[in-house]
Amino acid sequence: MAKTYSVGMRRLLDLVGALVADPPVLFLDEPPSSFDPGSRTDMWEVIQALVAGGTSLLLTTQHIEEVDVLANNIVVIDHGKVIADGTSVELKAQVGGERLEITVADGTQMMAARERLEPLGVGKAIIGDHRRSLLIPVSGGATALTDALRRLDVAQIVLGDVGIRRPTLDDVFLTPTGHLTGQPNGSPPAA
Repeated sequence: MAKTYSVGMRRLLDLVGALVADPPVLFLDEPPSSFDPGSRTDMWEVIQALVAGGTSLLLTTQHIEEVDVLANNIVVIDHGKVIADGTSVELKAQVGGERLEITVADGTQMMAARERLEPLGVGKAIIGDHRRSLLIPVSGGATALTDALRRLDVAQIVLGDVGIRRPTLDDVFLTPTGHLTGQPNGSPPAA
């Protein structure tokens, strides 16, 4: 009868089957990939309770926000090699600094925006997947943001969005590899 279930329901059934034995170690490979948001939240609550009760969890996922909340220790793997290892706080501290993030309204203006903003950075500027966003490590927060806006205004580059943010686990992966998690040339991080 299970063959008539949706993919998400079969994955949930697999998970329930694995949990029945109350395992001391649980290996999960991309568990929420076919769950609806409600089922994913329910699944993480069950798994958090297991971990709190002493179950060790090895999780591979591309859902970085879940890793940030759930993992005690994180190992980031790229092309089969460990590129970072530690707690969320430790890994973010290794990346350090703030990030200026912009989205241009017109993708054809991306290279001009990059030219104008790269001198403000303290590291390499990285263009996003859809060629409309740019992420640059900066120092000085609000000052860097103000200077960036002035430079873009003078160049008549129209923005869709702009902001300064602290490093995320995406940055932990992005900084040493130069590409985002989940891209064809990158492996998902393991937690």
